[in-house]
Amino acid sequence: MKKTLLLFLVGVALSACGGKSGSEGSASTPPPQSMVADEPVDDGMGVGEIKSVELNDPLKPDMVSRGESIYDMKCSACHQLTDQRVVGPGWKGITSQRKPEWIMNMITNVEVMLEEDPAARALLEECLTRMPNQNVSIGDARDILEFMYANDGKPAGK
Repeated sequence: MKKTLLLFLVGVALSACGGKSGSEGSASTPPPQSMVADEPVDDGMGVGEIKSVELNDPLKPDMVSRGESIYDMKCSACHQLTDQRVVGPGWKGITSQRKPEWIMNMITNVEVMLEEDPAARALLEECLTRMPNQNVSIGDARDILEFMYANDGKPAGK
């Protein structure tokens, strides 16, 4: 009697562990929306600390000069001031193609930008070389941005 009861319980346990059969088990229901990861929204500002940039009109010559010095020291080996690509893309016209926040986030937060920002990933696919982190401060990145606007022909003040 004990053996029969034990065999019966083992049989019930094994049948309870089995999967559903037929077409009922093949159709899967999608998870509720609360469990689905949202796609990141590309607002054109990039990923990083920079959320808002106040542009100078006219440009500040001292910032342009500092930005040019930083460009000469940290950027010129890979970026031309024309639209020609060397290692990285040329800078001519960049200020009309990208938001200032995106440019500064790319300068100061390059690793995360190359991983998470669609435009930065597309540039990486095009250039095939990761931009190295130059450890540029936010202040220096702002000076570089001012220099980029000057390079694109925006007038500087006196």
